[in-house]
Amino acid sequence: MKVLHTSDWHLGQQFYEHDRRVEHQAFFTWLLATLVEQQIDLLLVAGDIYHTATPSASAENQLYQFIKDAKKACPLLHVVIIAGNHDSANRILAAQPLLAQFDTHVVGRFDVATPDETVITINTNGKRAVIVAMPFLRASDVSLLSQTESGPSYAQGVAKAYELALEQATNINEQNSPLIVMGHLHAKGGDISSDSERNLVIGGEESISANVFGKQANYVALGHLHKAQQVAKSDIIRYSGTPIPMSFSERNYTHQVNVVEFIIDEKQHISTTVNPLYIPRSADVIILPKGECVPLSELCEQIKALDTAQNIIAPYLRVKLKSSDTDTTFREQIEQALEGKHIKFCGIERVREQSAQNDDNTVFEDLSEVEMLNPLNLLEQAFANDKDMAGQSVPDELKALLSDVINELTEQEQL
Repeated sequence: MKVLHTSDWHLGQQFYEHDRRVEHQAFFTWLLATLVEQQIDLLLVAGDIYHTATPSASAENQLYQFIKDAKKACPLLHVVIIAGNHDSANRILAAQPLLAQFDTHVVGRFDVATPDETVITINTNGKRAVIVAMPFLRASDVSLLSQTESGPSYAQGVAKAYELALEQATNINEQNSPLIVMGHLHAKGGDISSDSERNLVIGGEESISANVFGKQANYVALGHLHKAQQVAKSDIIRYSGTPIPMSFSERNYTHQVNVVEFIIDEKQHISTTVNPLYIPRSADVIILPKGECVPLSELCEQIKALDTAQNIIAPYLRVKLKSSDTDTTFREQIEQALEGKHIKFCGIERVREQSAQNDDNTVFEDLSEVEMLNPLNLLEQAFANDKDMAGQSVPDELKALLSDVINELTEQEQL
């Protein structure tokens, strides 16, 4: 059986107010051709299908049209989709009856009472696989599994959820078919993007041990982290990463999908091979200057020197400028340098020079940076900057309250 693993499409993303439908469509065109060329039997999409819990009609239509096109191009193809932390479980499940007509299996939520609903058996073209399709687990999904003597442990809840699902999968896998585990989480040791991945802070536990995936899986297909990578130095536990850069911090990522092939020998031993296929980038992501900040005049010259005439899709550009260089005409000068350029401008990041006395203090000139911060880090900074709290650590009770608020807001966002 040949499987293609992808994740984190983030359909409907507005990138600095720029629509990305054309880029996503370019990816889908490439993906359709790849499914045919590689003769893929099973497509795995490991969460974050959409960028928000309430995607636009155009984003939903883009997904449904792709599924329809994929099934037309590959009549025997099966697709498995799990919900990520950006997705609404209810919204994804609402489309389940429609997508089932195209051999597309959707899992939006884990229910501790029915763990078998996350286990899917695929039979196609004389090939069989058993899949634990575990969606992103919210605290409420595993609350009954997370109780310990010292209080609730989200990590324990996640581990037990996988244990229940894997038990179900083992029970039905009498034919010793390939066992695939899917998940949308931050596995320990994974390299996280600095400004585009939402921190999964639940009870202070941001990452989950790779041990939760068990030892019987022939491949573990993960989503959430945007950088394609192996986990725990294992060739069969992988993040496929995003198909396009989701932020400027991802401009140097090599985006890919993973093609996984299972081969069963005469002794019924299953071997797994994983081959990354690199996705051509349809729109470049540029920061100027490339190194340290330069004077405004030099920055404008670098902008003018950009040659984007050959780009089919306009590249994204963001510029860095020292705060001391932002006089009354700096915006006008930058706009003049951009005139006639085939570019999607994404604003100016003003960099404040810091004195030796306050080198340890974080300075934010760009609100988009603040938005991506871990809420716990913000709370710790608030304590550090408060004259009455300076030098004190954040009490555990306050951390727990913050975690409860975050969990509640996350749940409400998904309704």
